Amino acid sequence: MPWFSEIPPLFVSFFATVLLGFVVGLEVHSYRRANDKDLGFGTTRTMTLLALSGFVLAVLDPTLRLFGTGYAILGILLGLKYWNSLSHDEYSLLPTLIALLIFPIGALALLHNAWLLILYAVVILLVLGEKPGIRHLSDQVRNGEAATLAKFMIMAGLILPMLPNQVIIHGLNITWYQLWLSVVAVSGISYLAYLIQTYALPEGGILLAGLLGGLYSSTAATIVLSRHAQQSSHSAQLPYESAIVLASTMMYLRLLVLIAVLGHFSTAQQLAPPFILAVVLALAAAWRLRPHTNRAPTEALNDPNDIKHPLEFSTAALFAALFVIFAFLTQLVVSHYGSNGLHWLAFMVGFSDIDPFILSLLAGHFNVNDHAVIEAILIATASNNLLKAIYALVITRNTRLLRASLALCAISLASLAYFYIT
Repeated sequence: MPWFSEIPPLFVSFFATVLLGFVVGLEVHSYRRANDKDLGFGTTRTMTLLALSGFVLAVLDPTLRLFGTGYAILGILLGLKYWNSLSHDEYSLLPTLIALLIFPIGALALLHNAWLLILYAVVILLVLGEKPGIRHLSDQVRNGEAATLAKFMIMAGLILPMLPNQVIIHGLNITWYQLWLSVVAVSGISYLAYLIQTYALPEGGILLAGLLGGLYSSTAATIVLSRHAQQSSHSAQLPYESAIVLASTMMYLRLLVLIAVLGHFSTAQQLAPPFILAVVLALAAAWRLRPHTNRAPTEALNDPNDIKHPLEFSTAALFAALFVIFAFLTQLVVSHYGSNGLHWLAFMVGFSDIDPFILSLLAGHFNVNDHAVIEAILIATASNNLLKAIYALVITRNTRLLRASLALCAISLASLAYFYIT
């Protein structure tokens, strides 16, 4: 038996309380010294004794009534102290808040949830110690980002759990939960790409715009890149062609991740070989299409109008509507024309938004075999690449992006040929 197993749990909780109270007190002292200002009260000893007081009250009354009474009295005293100090411009509310956070450490230690106690203390330490980083992050965040995050939390944490796992329309094997889960999955990946592009790598340039734009929407990324290529006076020396091909590369990876995340592992395994083939060919084409001059001018896509967050409820509603419409059309086409009709539908859908079509096709369990479903997905991605090739030529109105358009067509043909040959 290990020696530490013989240590009384109460002693372990006592030691953890004193240690964490002392460490947080040290950080408060460091914060006070770094900012060279009087924060009121809150020395290392004070914080340690506050944590110990909460521990003692929790031990004396396991029902925590005594602890709650002491916490309320502490809150009143701290409130009066702050009220009387409002006339001092340098007085900060921070030590009062830290004191209120330190007092419950003892009660948390007694619950024997070590991970919760450590996480609680670590968050306090990080908030105190990373003031410059937090201030810089706050200055960089755009207006309305909190509302954007709230929208995602509503979509994923509020709406999704409330939806029933019942079919939307009789005869259509799509449930409300499947529908909204697809919306959340697509929005989540798009939101992650938006955050990376906006905050982590805002000056990433053209190639990164193609990569991250492809995670959001390869079609939208192609349109933006084509517009910049058309407006740029030296676009022949810039990697617009490579970036457009890279956007389609990310389309394949995004779809593969989405299909796996939503639980269609068998389909993801069958799609992996042709998708990986398409990705390899796209990367090779992007490398081949890169500018060969060593002094190519640099340019970044920093226009704020090019980067918009994807979490609008209207966008989610449109995706959900397309999901149901495509599911209904798929059911109608399959019942009348079978696999051949599904393939023609996939080709036509490729000239619009393929995500809701593919996800509704997988969620609906229509009366077609797995091979027909795989072929339909490949056809949809191929025709979508054809659409992007057309966009690139039409928007630029010249041959600047001709090689990129030809590369997209070749990638589509190669991914289709893989499955028809095998």
